[in-house]
Amino acid sequence: MTVLPSQSDSTRQSCVVKLHCKLVPSAVEGTFKADISPEAVTSVFAGRLDPSILGGNNAECPAGRFSVWAAEPRHIFEFTDDGDDPLGDIEKALGRYRLDKPAAAMLPAGMFCGGWIGYFSYDLGRFIEKLPQTAAGDLDLPLIRLCFYDRAVCCDRTTRQWWLLALELPDDTQSPHEKLDELLGLLNDSRTQSAPAATSGDLQDVDISRLTCNMTKEQYYQALARIHRYIYDGDVYQINFSQRFECPYDHPPVELYHWQNRYNPSPYAAFIDAGDYSIVSASPEMFLTVRDGTISTTPIKGTRRRVVSHPQAAAINEANFTDLVQSEKDQAELCMIIDLERNDLARICVPGTRFVSQPRTIETFPTVFHAVATVQGRLRPDCGFGDILRATFPGGSITGAPKIRSMEIIDELEPTRRSVYTGSIGYIGVDGSVCLNIAIRTVIIANGKAYAQTGGGIVADSNADAEWEETITKARALLAGIAAVQGT
Repeated sequence: MTVLPSQSDSTRQSCVVKLHCKLVPSAVEGTFKADISPEAVTSVFAGRLDPSILGGNNAECPAGRFSVWAAEPRHIFEFTDDGDDPLGDIEKALGRYRLDKPAAAMLPAGMFCGGWIGYFSYDLGRFIEKLPQTAAGDLDLPLIRLCFYDRAVCCDRTTRQWWLLALELPDDTQSPHEKLDELLGLLNDSRTQSAPAATSGDLQDVDISRLTCNMTKEQYYQALARIHRYIYDGDVYQINFSQRFECPYDHPPVELYHWQNRYNPSPYAAFIDAGDYSIVSASPEMFLTVRDGTISTTPIKGTRRRVVSHPQAAAINEANFTDLVQSEKDQAELCMIIDLERNDLARICVPGTRFVSQPRTIETFPTVFHAVATVQGRLRPDCGFGDILRATFPGGSITGAPKIRSMEIIDELEPTRRSVYTGSIGYIGVDGSVCLNIAIRTVIIANGKAYAQTGGGIVADSNADAEWEETITKARALLAGIAAVQGT
């Protein structure tokens, strides 16, 4: 179930670790070193053992400021269905190390300072709430996988600066300076990396009918009719319903990550290679951040297509943008989820500190427009990471409202378990900071196949044709990458 240091839980104690960092000087201030590129660094780290890469390449979104590259973890924590208390086990693992002083004293605020990187499957929710187990679990991935990295390369895409980070641990066989030199060597190796081969970024030529789906269009429409009945009966106000596509995949997973960063950049992108399976995420949605005692969540509700290579692109995009701004349905959906998130945060925040710090606004991405809002509060000092997950996981934007009843209906109507999709990917730092995405726009590569799942919020006045088309629009960007990488 878990892979950790040899110490038993009874003797393992929290130990203080020191952070060492080095700023790589740039030949020209405000620019990347000419011989070091993020794509090349990604290629180098993808060739190492158990790599994890976080952070996208979306200059239009400030949240995409930092990127992280790490590999060869010191410890790996995995949880599968054969355990009893995943959140208790997580607390033990995360409590092993703590930073000796605030990372902000040495690094830009918000940068990863070393710690755990990995994912939490949506299906972890069955260990938080008592839920049915109707859907088939056919992918057989761990519910949780976290890797502890004592060294990492970070890039600040705002200042165009590179940072090398190393934690000094009690049982080290290398000095911090040796770790930093090793990272510098990897950056040097990136100079000889060839640029990823150019591929098409056209999203229009993806033939959805060639793919295998976990339900037919007729079954999708029948499920929506069932959801509408639940809404009319008063069980729920909204359900996030999804379908999964799959196709053969036999190329290096990092090639798909390169494609996503080039043609579908997003602020909360991620690449995790666990050997037997890989995860490529182009998520635009932040689930949770915790920093200096403040916890924030930024749900997305409302999506419209954005086009680029079209003779009428400007007019189409303006019409879609305006439609999203004025949509009463989408406004109502977001209001429901804001209320749900406020209730979740109330379980772990100091009373009176929760508020909507950013009301509904429209964010622009390469292929879509999204409506988002941010809710935040002051975390109670007695709350650990396990408490945070118990109160908030999975995110309300990808379940529905009320959350528990929505999850029961999802399990009833979706034929397969979601696995990583709509779970979370990100990091928990040794300084207590947290940054987790909502794992949408995410491809799982396993068993010689690529799996891409998309969905949307269903409310009383949802139109089945429009909802079906929305899932196709969201899937198109993911499936176009798979087709382009494989030349199909």
